[in-house]
Amino acid sequence: MTQYYELYRSSSIGAALMDSLDELISEGLLTPQLAMRVLAQFDKSISDALSNKVKNRLTFKGNLHTYRLCDEVWTFILRNPSFKLEDEILTVDKIKIVACNARKPGEA
Repeated sequence: MTQYYELYRSSSIGAALMDSLDELISEGLLTPQLAMRVLAQFDKSISDALSNKVKNRLTFKGNLHTYRLCDEVWTFILRNPSFKLEDEILTVDKIKIVACNARKPGEA
């Protein structure tokens, strides 16, 4: 069984899903076990959709301030990064990038 990360639960759509599930649980319309299954399916679906449906390319550059590897999850903090998507360029003060292994078990 493939492991999926819970990274997107803190996104706006993930937070809305969790709020809705909490409300359904508190009203007795959903069991906590079923809510956990829904969240697990959300993790799988959002990961699959982003890896298979999104075709846009983004390039970025900036000054690497901090990086670390913990439990096979990389975290990078960039200062003064600029992002280029097609003809649009966006700059910010800093950004945190979290990267996880995308390979399925058994892949080289």
